[in-house]
Amino acid sequence: MCGRFVITSAPAAIREAFGYADQPNFPARYNIAPTQPVPVVLIDNGDRRFRLMRWGLLPSWVKDPRQFSLLINARSETVLEKPAFRNAIKRRRCLVPSDGYYEWRAIGTRKQPYFIQPRGGGPIGFAGLWETWVGPNGEELDTIAIVTAAATGELAELHDRVPVTIAPQDYARWLDCAGVDADTAAALLRPPVDGAFVWHPVSTAVNRVANDNPQLILPIAEDEMVDAQPAPQKRAKARAVGGGKPEADDNGQGSLF
Repeated sequence: MCGRFVITSAPAAIREAFGYADQPNFPARYNIAPTQPVPVVLIDNGDRRFRLMRWGLLPSWVKDPRQFSLLINARSETVLEKPAFRNAIKRRRCLVPSDGYYEWRAIGTRKQPYFIQPRGGGPIGFAGLWETWVGPNGEELDTIAIVTAAATGELAELHDRVPVTIAPQDYARWLDCAGVDADTAAALLRPPVDGAFVWHPVSTAVNRVANDNPQLILPIAEDEMVDAQPAPQKRAKARAVGGGKPEADDNGQGSLF
């Protein structure tokens, strides 16, 4: 799955990689979490454009968001059939620029975070699906989910799911909802080939949404990993944010800019 990711490339580098006309200026982000605004690239009137959308898809038919589970990920195996995603895979496909993401591996009763990045460096484009939710008073909210696939090879040692990365040569096909049908687009939803990504353990500071700094992606020594640390005391009101990640707090709200 994908519950936290980073954007560290300069805005100009991301614009060049994804070929959109807009020129947004934004800082590097090292701990992007669900419910926060995230950058997406989509086709609008025939042109690639940059947009900000809330991470956590709300289908258009949802009446009360408070009664609907946050959909941060969409399973590639079922996007063509699931009511929440079957319209988006046909008409509202997008790319989510990223330079890497975090995953948590269970070690005993605790979870060790890892930073995973492309072997050749970023930026990369996660496959995304988006929807516009319209509220009872006419308010509109653009929301997205990142597509995941079953992990294969070495990545399966960390987690059984991985975010789908669309290859640059396939960006046009994935984004072209008018000219490329859903079945053809869904064929692009594959896990990365073995060796495409590398990873290393990082500090549990990433568990806290409020932490957002370059130190989060730095490797830690073996004696700093969770299995080498004493078990933490129970917290009175521990709450998971970001698809079940441990020890997270805060409400995950924030701005990309």
